[in-house]
Formats: sequence, structure tokens, C-alpha cells
Amino acid sequence: MSGGVDRDEVVAEFGRHLRTERDLSPHTVRAYLTDVNSLLDHVDGRLQVIDVGVLRAWLAGQHQAGKARATLARRTACARTFTAYCHRRGWLAADPGLLLGSARAARPLPSVLDQDQAQAVLEVPVAGEPKELRDQAILELLYATGVRVSELCSLDVDDVDRDRHVIRVLGKGRKERSVPFGLPALRAVDRWCIHGRPLWMRVRSGAALFLGVRGGRIDAGTVRRVVHARLAKVEGVPDMGPHGLRHSAATHLLEGGADLRSVQEVLGHASLNTTQIYTHVSIERLRAAYRQAHPRA
Repeated sequence: MSGGVDRDEVVAEFGRHLRTERDLSPHTVRAYLTDVNSLLDHVDGRLQVIDVGVLRAWLAGQHQAGKARATLARRTACARTFTAYCHRRGWLAADPGLLLGSARAARPLPSVLDQDQAQAVLEVPVAGEPKELRDQAILELLYATGVRVSELCSLDVDDVDRDRHVIRVLGKGRKERSVPFGLPALRAVDRWCIHGRPLWMRVRSGAALFLGVRGGRIDAGTVRRVVHARLAKVEGVPDMGPHGLRHSAATHLLEGGADLRSVQEVLGHASLNTTQIYTHVSIERLRAAYRQAHPRA
């Protein structure tokens, strides 16, 4: 590389920056370094010629090569990070990435259960052992409330208001909200609290609503295993984790006539834009049903 800077040194230093200062995952670091090498190949290793026109031409070439929108979005983000770093190191006189617009990846629609599938999952017969009682209560509450797995794990016994049929949830940014739930979830939680939880309680249990087999507060990994195991028992049901039940709950609320603002409050979304994706899920399902059922679809 001309201009007194060795290409391998630039790539290696940028990689160290991503790992140590940006704290990116090894997978993301590898992807970014692949992108940087692609950009440097585009300019024949001449770092100093990179300007916004070069960046746009490189990205246009990626688009013409048929790269996915998610890949283009990542490469745009990488280019901006790379040129900012090179400018700080004095390898570029200016930062052309500041003039580069962001490319947004298409947001995939979340996978959801249909209402019959959700019903089948929750109606799998369970025994009266503590684990089965706990798992049933977890599944009922996840689907009834749409809470995040981290929120479910942090629930205490006193967070369940049995009279009002709501749970008190501490969400992102430590924002508290109350989320309603129905009678099936209440019955499942009560069965766990009366017949299951006392058998697993230890000093370390504290006030935790859901416990692991050793008596400590349940962790997210255990909840994910519970969900995957239950869904695997029902034929024809797609595999998904707790977040899939959250997506399903939100979609079914909208399909049942709930307004978007109410669903936003239930899910604890800071922005209505985040909740908006569930309207697209409902519309897609409606269109699929129309295509299947209407004689002139």
C-alpha cells in the first residue's frame, strides 16, 4: 500500500480496534475485516484515494453483484467505521464515511404460531411433578403476556396480582409496566406456586417466582430449553424460542381486535414503530388466508 502505510498493518490494527475498543463479537469482526479487504481490493490497496465517491462506487458494485440488503447494510456500516478510524489514525485526511448515507436491511417478519398451534402447545397433557408444573406456568405466562424472557426470569412471587390478573414487569431501562393475563395462566401459576415451587425452595430462592431444579432463580437458557422442548412435542408446529411466543402473543392480540397502542404498552416498546411490524405479520397472514380461500384470489 502506498503512502507509507502497510495494508496488512491497517487491517490488523482495525481488527484490534474492533475487538478491544468496540468489543464486537468474533463473527462480526471477521465479517468487517472481509468487508475492509473487499474495499481495499476495489482501490488496489491505495487507502489514500478513498473518498465518498469511491465508497459509493464500491457499494454500487456490491449491489450489482446481487449482495443481500443485510450484507449491503453491514458493508455500509463497516465503511463508515473504517474511514472514521483511519481518519483518527491520520491515514486519511478527511472522513468520507460522514457523507455516506446508511443502507437499512429489510426487517424480516417474525415467525409466529397460529392460534390453533398455540392452543395445541398449551394443551399438551402435563404430570403433577414440579418441573412439569413450572414449565406449564412458564409457557402460559409467556404467551398470555408477551413478556421478554429476561422479564419472566426476573419476576418475583409478589409481582403476580391475582385479584387484578396482572403482573408487574420491570422492562428495558428499568421501566415498570403492568401486563394483564387470563385465567388459564393464573391457574397454571397457582398450581406451580402451591404444588411445585415449595418442593424446590431453598434459602437461595428468595422471592423468585420461577426456580431452577436447585432452587435458584431460573435463567434464560433454561426457559429457552423449556419452550423448544414443548414445541417439539406438537406435530407441525415450527420451532421457536420464547421470543417467538412473544411475537405470537402480539400478533394474536392484533388479530383479535386490540389497537396498536395497547399492544405497544403490553410489550413495553418505547416506540410505536417497533410494534408496527406486527400489523405486517397480521396482514401477511390475512393475505395468505385470502389466497387459499377466495375463488378469485
